[in-house]
Amino acid sequence: MNTIVFAGDSITDCDRREDPAGLGDGYVRLLADKVGGAARVLNRGISGNSSRDLRDRWESDVLAERPTLVSVLVGINDTWRRYDSGAVTTAAEFEANYRALLEPLAGVRIVLIESWSSSVWVIGAAVFAMLIRLSSSAHAPGARPCSGGAGGAGPGYIQRSETSGRAPTRHSAPQCGRPGR
Repeated sequence: MNTIVFAGDSITDCDRREDPAGLGDGYVRLLADKVGGAARVLNRGISGNSSRDLRDRWESDVLAERPTLVSVLVGINDTWRRYDSGAVTTAAEFEANYRALLEPLAGVRIVLIESWSSSVWVIGAAVFAMLIRLSSSAHAPGARPCSGGAGGAGPGYIQRSETSGRAPTRHSAPQCGRPGR
């Protein structure tokens, strides 16, 4: 049976610890319901986590599950911590953390999801472009982020086409990945 692991921060977490199934009440739950019993779906989001926090728990929370597909949504706390606690994540640190997450996933399908707050771009459009290059070259040739809207696949989904390397200008995702919130 295939194993899908969703790793990230609060947008992924969505109260998973209060859910008997451990899926939470956000986008992971919605996708797990669509998959049904065709795959084992695991939510490994932790509210408040930065890319460094995710990197620190990557082996035990993600790699130990031997996933066939990994979805990563992290980054907003790398930006936010600068304002609420003075902890600054530089673009170079963010890139190093993200590379450390992706490098051990050779042969695993990967979905990279951007945080839908435009403030994440404080870290820099250069990091975004690096993520696109890294995911495109290693895992999904021609992949690009889709910010949703008319004709789009929806926030955080990957569509195959030419890579623009530009940050989306519009964000239409619900807060915390929950519909109707």
